[in-house]
Amino acid sequence: MADILKLYIRTSCEWDAGGKENGGARQKGSSFFNSEAGRSHFFSTVSEGPTRSLSRSLKMYKIQTLDRISAVGLDNFPRDEYEIASEIMKPDAILVRSHDMLSMELDENVKAVARAGAGVNNIPCKDLAAKGVVVFNTPGANANAVKELVILGLLMASRPVIAANKFCNGLAGKGAEIATLAEKGKKDYIGNELKGKTLGVIGLGAIGAQVANTAIELGMNVVGYDPFLSIDAAWSLNHMVKHAETLDTVLAKADYLTFHVPETPDTKGFVNANTIKNMKDGVRLINIARGGLVNNEDVLAAINSGKVSCMVTDFAAEELLNNDKVICMPHLGASTPEAEDNCAVMAVKELRDFLETGAIKNSVNYPKCKMDNAIPKNGTRLCIAHKNVPNMIAQFTSVLGEAKLNISGMVDQNRGDIAYCMIDVDGKVEEATLTALGSADGVIKVRPIYA
Repeated sequence: MADILKLYIRTSCEWDAGGKENGGARQKGSSFFNSEAGRSHFFSTVSEGPTRSLSRSLKMYKIQTLDRISAVGLDNFPRDEYEIASEIMKPDAILVRSHDMLSMELDENVKAVARAGAGVNNIPCKDLAAKGVVVFNTPGANANAVKELVILGLLMASRPVIAANKFCNGLAGKGAEIATLAEKGKKDYIGNELKGKTLGVIGLGAIGAQVANTAIELGMNVVGYDPFLSIDAAWSLNHMVKHAETLDTVLAKADYLTFHVPETPDTKGFVNANTIKNMKDGVRLINIARGGLVNNEDVLAAINSGKVSCMVTDFAAEELLNNDKVICMPHLGASTPEAEDNCAVMAVKELRDFLETGAIKNSVNYPKCKMDNAIPKNGTRLCIAHKNVPNMIAQFTSVLGEAKLNISGMVDQNRGDIAYCMIDVDGKVEEATLTALGSADGVIKVRPIYA
């Protein structure tokens, strides 16, 4: 009993559901064990018997958090199966928001990284794929928060409320004259309405589709462009949203342009002198997606010439500051508690599904893959990351056949030059067989999950 108590305190006292640091994750020196809930949870656990408590502790998954992650999400990790901390030895998976992982060396035990958000520019996805580490993101979890900021951007680009507010603040000390001076000065802050104007939406994913639908409700004409439009996104679009066949069609028609595409080598600097020249004169630009999509120098030149009326961006930069035609924000897109909760909940679910069943959904570097059936009783599920080359399945079946193991189910999916195979086997796969599978030509990583 004493040994169990020590083991439990070591893991559980790090969890603080109300902790400020890390949004409720397990943190060193927290007070979970001292709380009534903590004491109740401890005694209900040990009452089930020392064997069960010890075995669960030995099988615990370790999760490292690199940023403050919402407690609403972390609460979805079963506390008797997962250990979570910002500093932890040999983590099974990593939860991250904005922490820069590009030069970070990961422990070889890391199996997955989940980004509580959509963008993954801070994660070396390709390098991790080559090491068998699956990277997840949470598309759509922050869509409403970003959509609302885009709508605010459209309004700020139309009505000079920031300048008007600055003007009013300048009237301080004028006393009874303020009302008269404010009324007299309002002529300098006239804007236009959104109703009847044309909004061009570049990228009709989870966020772009919501922006398009809300703009329709505001009375705007909406033209969207997305050469990779998914079936789900298409079904979610208001029927009044027009889908353009070419990018130039949108650029030429739009009074406002909003961008909702990832930053890749192909899209970096996408808004530049060449694309701007095809835009409508006086266009207003909204960029709440990625700063790298826009060539700031080219946009500033277009603003100075009058080609672009203004830009609202969520990505501040030295050259954009203190310009009356540019509204900069400090990357507020998903900065709402609701979005942080949603992203954390989705990221935790992705990690749990992967670690516990091998399933992959919403990965940015591995294919979508899952088994419909549960792991066979007393069996093993083999999760094999491998190169997308011929003869891989034959190698796997040969090794398992030599070990006299029966395959009860199999699925293999690929994404570019990477593939992922899940094999259900009747019986426990021994270490020698795992070693043989891992030694097969083209195999990146082998992970067994035992029933």
